[in-house]
Amino acid sequence: MDAAAPDLTSLLARAEAGDVTTALTDHECQAAARLALHSGRPRLALRWGDADPLTHAAALLRLGDAATALEVLGTLPQTARSAVLRARAHWQLADGSAQGATLQALALARREGDGAAVVAAATLRGEQLLPDPYAALRTLAEGLKVAEQTGQAADAHLLAVLAHAQRRLGGPKGARTATKALERSAPRSPARVLALLALDRAQEAHAEAADGELAAVWWRGFLSDQFPVTPSGTKRTAADG
Repeated sequence: MDAAAPDLTSLLARAEAGDVTTALTDHECQAAARLALHSGRPRLALRWGDADPLTHAAALLRLGDAATALEVLGTLPQTARSAVLRARAHWQLADGSAQGATLQALALARREGDGAAVVAAATLRGEQLLPDPYAALRTLAEGLKVAEQTGQAADAHLLAVLAHAQRRLGGPKGARTATKALERSAPRSPARVLALLALDRAQEAHAEAADGELAAVWWRGFLSDQFPVTPSGTKRTAADG
């Protein structure tokens, strides 16, 4: 960022205080929207979202406004990243097409070689498969493999979903994975909320969610005290830990 460019961190702080007078270029608006979303401030992200439709849609999904997110995404070409967001929007709406859309997004991400989209799609598919933890583990393992192949740390959101799948199978792995997810998660993010829930820290989880304006749909299906396992095989995968 050059000397004349605004400090985006201080810009976000001023925007939260109601000062939105700073004029930004399209590139700066994109950066501001992404920083706001990463900081767990989806409503702030919407202020600059027109410059970055993917971030705009992602912010709407944080708020649980899936219908409007689909309207935004409807203006974009079908790429892996837009497909993953569409699939999550359908999942939030409890649309019967959500699981098929997720599988299509995962296949598209593989074809495009978009590792981040593969991880996001595998994470969503893992959520959908939580009633069958073994199937969830196999799907989440693909996201872990992407991290291994690229030499990057495993995604915090994927780890948080993985922790819930492992917890449903019993043993200490779920808590260990949830601790990793918590350490890597951004403040007020879905990953942090889910990691805290996996650690039985529900009060902290709900405080994070409220502070991050996170809709309750993000932890739908994660709060059951009963974890019935639907056996579909016990073959060990990378997700087993």
